[in-house]
Amino acid sequence: LEFGAPWCPHCQAASTVMQAALANNTALRHIKIYDGKGKALGRTYKVKLWPTLIKLVDGKEVARVVRPQNINDVNILLE
Repeated sequence: LEFGAPWCPHCQAASTVMQAALANNTALRHIKIYDGKGKALGRTYKVKLWPTLIKLVDGKEVARVVRPQNINDVNILLE
C-alpha cells in the first residue's frame, strides 16, 4: 500500500523511485491510496507522513517505509 497525496512534494519525489523499484517486480501488487486529513484508512494504519509504503502479507503488516528517498529504501519492502 502506498499512502500519499498527488499534491505532496515528498510523494512526487518518491514517485520515480517507486516506479523504478517496482518495474522489475510484477508479482507485487501496488495500490496507491489517496490520504489526507480525516481519511479513515490512513489513520487505521497509523500513517503520519507521506508517502508511507506498507507491505502486507495475508493482511498483516510486515514492513513499512516512510518517505523513501532512493531505490534501496523501497527494496526493503521487496525482500
